[in-house]
Amino acid sequence: MKRIGLLGCGAMGARIAGAVTSGAVPARLVAVYDTSRDAAERLAAAHGDPEIAGNVHLLSSMPLDIIVEAASQEAVRQSALGILQDRRDLLVMSTGALLDDAVRDVLQDACRDYNRRLVLPSGAIAGLDAVRAARDGLESVSITTTKHPRSYRGAAYFAENAADPSSITSRTVLYEGPASEAVRLFPANANVAALLSLAGIGGGRTLARIVADPGADSNTHHIEASGPFGGLDITVRNRPDPQNPGTSLLASLSAIEALGAYCSGGPRPGA
Repeated sequence: MKRIGLLGCGAMGARIAGAVTSGAVPARLVAVYDTSRDAAERLAAAHGDPEIAGNVHLLSSMPLDIIVEAASQEAVRQSALGILQDRRDLLVMSTGALLDDAVRDVLQDACRDYNRRLVLPSGAIAGLDAVRAARDGLESVSITTTKHPRSYRGAAYFAENAADPSSITSRTVLYEGPASEAVRLFPANANVAALLSLAGIGGGRTLARIVADPGADSNTHHIEASGPFGGLDITVRNRPDPQNPGTSLLASLSAIEALGAYCSGGPRPGA
């Protein structure tokens, strides 16, 4: 049975932990870590009392097969290399960090050098297999993400523009430009743009639009792509996670599915 470590004990981490401890994922939750000790203690108490690590290095030093990151892009930047060097596989949810070429190159080299894997779930979108299949001939790729303004609370965009999401009273395009910049301005909301970029033509050529709509009752992602193969037009309407409206419930479900596949015989093709 695979041994799991969890990095990040928020709403997504709790759902993943629940899938493991309920038996939906054939694995054992061995240890958890969060920068908030209280969050780690709450999750551990609710999910079989796994060991609480004092830091990420201590987490990856434990006898684990894979660590599931459900924390932040910054956690990936700071900790992913050390996890791979400790010869642990890593499932990454905060994929926006991988649009930094330097970060991605270092982690790809580490995977090769230490015979480890990065597992990338499909997140809150669909159609990545088609984009990946057509990537060599893709001419354009775009993603439009629409959420309620409260879902963007805390995003760097508002700090840099001295704005407040609660002041938005009508549908507003907050950002339109390269996905590589979208993941910086909206680090908790644009990981889907990163996934699409990695599957297709990269963060510099993938167009991302970030829309705030006070009337939105779902997190919507509209993907368009074109090339010699024809065209791709996909819309995914996600229910927000009740515990964290900035994240779609489907994102947690995709992590659980990918982890289940890993524990049942290894990461899926393309991971």
